[in-house]
Amino acid sequence: MLNEEQVQTIKKQLIEQIDSSFPEDKKESAKEQVEEMNEEELEAFLDKNKLMKPKEENSCIFCSITSGKIPCYKLMENKKAIAVLEINPISKAHTLILPKEHFSGEEKIPNEAHTLAKKMAKRIKSKFKPKQIKIFFSEFMGHEAINVLPIYKEEKENSQRRKASEKELEELKINLEEKKRIKKTKPQKIEKKDKPRGKMWLPKRIP
Repeated sequence: MLNEEQVQTIKKQLIEQIDSSFPEDKKESAKEQVEEMNEEELEAFLDKNKLMKPKEENSCIFCSITSGKIPCYKLMENKKAIAVLEINPISKAHTLILPKEHFSGEEKIPNEAHTLAKKMAKRIKSKFKPKQIKIFFSEFMGHEAINVLPIYKEEKENSQRRKASEKELEELKINLEEKKRIKKTKPQKIEKKDKPRGKMWLPKRIP
């Protein structure tokens, strides 16, 4: 069962999601529904939408993504973080950098995650030529993430989101994912062995 602090945090995050992605005429009613949910109703809602699995120890959706329990469009990774495509993006190639450990608070995000964000921003800039790349932080269910957001027009952190199609996400993945390098094996040099010299024939000395 969720405690009061978790309930308030999740409700706040759901309302932020509604503000950024719902049509104007549906925002107020959706926010009212969220506010009126009790602990059990909220937990049932999260479970139904596969945002958490209450019976499992790992109930964070980001943790489930980084551990491979939930499929994602992974682009690259290092020891401490992975880069995945945002399935409800603000703009084309909007990417999330997820620390592999459950971190809450920007100051706790490992340096490797920041390194991956910069690497991803450089790749997006090269492939799709946005005007600029904005990097900002967000948190869901206590798990901090870094957003790599390409700016093509006037997109902002709270701009309206949209649901990306599987086809679009697959095409972006092909364009942006880190290709595995195939190590070329160098042909071994065959050492030439000196042939044993035979006895040299010399003419007999004539006295």
